[in-house]
Amino acid sequence: MSSATNRKDVNQPRRKARISYRMALNEALAQEMQRDERIVLLGEDIAGGMGAPGEQDTWGGAFGVTKGLLGRFGRDRVMDTPLQESAIIGAALGAASSGLRPVAELMFMNFIGVCMDQLLNQAPKFRYMFGGKVTTPVTIRTVYGAGIRVAGQHSNSYHSILTHIPGLKVVMPSSPYDAKGLLIASIRDDDPVIFCEHIALFDKEGAVPEEPYTIPFGEANVLREGEDVTIVALGRMVEFASTAAESLQKAGIRCTVIDPRTTSPLDEETIIESVTETGRLVVVDEGNPRCSMGTDISALIAEKAFYALKAPIRMVTAPHSPVPFAPTLEDAYLPNPQKIEAAVRSVLERRGD
Repeated sequence: MSSATNRKDVNQPRRKARISYRMALNEALAQEMQRDERIVLLGEDIAGGMGAPGEQDTWGGAFGVTKGLLGRFGRDRVMDTPLQESAIIGAALGAASSGLRPVAELMFMNFIGVCMDQLLNQAPKFRYMFGGKVTTPVTIRTVYGAGIRVAGQHSNSYHSILTHIPGLKVVMPSSPYDAKGLLIASIRDDDPVIFCEHIALFDKEGAVPEEPYTIPFGEANVLREGEDVTIVALGRMVEFASTAAESLQKAGIRCTVIDPRTTSPLDEETIIESVTETGRLVVVDEGNPRCSMGTDISALIAEKAFYALKAPIRMVTAPHSPVPFAPTLEDAYLPNPQKIEAAVRSVLERRGD
C-alpha cells in the first residue's frame, strides 16, 4: 500500500513535547494570526463578554481553545458574538467576502440548524455562482460527538449532513498532530471549511511540531497495515479502531486502520486500494446510520471494489436514535472497541475465498 502509508510522516518537521488536542488547536490559531493580520476570530465567550473589564474574564470559548489569544491580538481580532448562530456565521461569511479570513466558532454542531441557510445556500455557492471571482476563505470550527454526558441537543455527529453539501470542505482530525496541521490548512484554504472537533478529544495528548505545518485535504492516514480486514474510522472512532486492531493482532488477525481525516474531499483511492487487498471492510462512524459517511463509504466499495469483497461490508455506528443522557444508555449508544472487534470477527467468519 505504498500510496496509502502514513503520508504525514514524509518530511515531518521537528517534534517537541506532547501537547493536548486543545493546545494544538490554540497553537495553530496563534501562529496563523501572527502570520496573517487578516485572520480574525468570532465566537461566543472568546473575548470576555463584549467588553467586560480585565482579560482574566476570557474563557477562550466553551472548551478553552482560544484561551490567551485576546491578550496577544486584541479585541479587534478576537471578538465575542451574540448568542445567535446565524449572526456568527453570517458575519463570518460577510467578512470572508470582504477580504478577511475569519475563523468562526460554532459552539456545538447540533446548532447548525440555526445557521443552515448560510451553510446550505450561501457560503458553498459563492465561488460557483459568481464565476470564480469571489472566494470565501472562512473556517467554521464546531464541536461534535457524544461521550461526556451533555445530552441529546449537544452530542450529535452531523458531519454527514455537512459532507453532503457541495462546496463545503469537511475536516475531522483525530489526533493533536492532525488537529494542528489540518486547522492551519483550513485557515489558508480559499473555500469554506467546516472543522469538526470531537468533544471527547480536547484533552488527548500527542507529539506536535512547534513550527507551523499543513496536512493536505483528501489524503488519508494509514495508521497500521494488515492483510485480513480494512477498518475505516472517523474522528474519535480512529482511537477505538486502533484499540480493537491491537487486540485482534494478539489473536493473529491483522487489520489495516484508515483515518480519512477529511470527508470532503474523501480519499477514495486509499480506501479502495486497501479493500482490494484485504477483501473485507468494517466502517466505524459515530454518526447515525441512515445516509451517513458509513453508508457512503460502504456504497463506494460496493460500486468500485465489489468483486474484491470476500464478505459483506459491516458498519459500526450509533443507532438511529437521539443521543441519550443516562450514562449507561449513552455508553450503549456509542461505538466502542468491543463492537468493532466483533464486527471484524463477523466478516472473517464469512469467508468467500
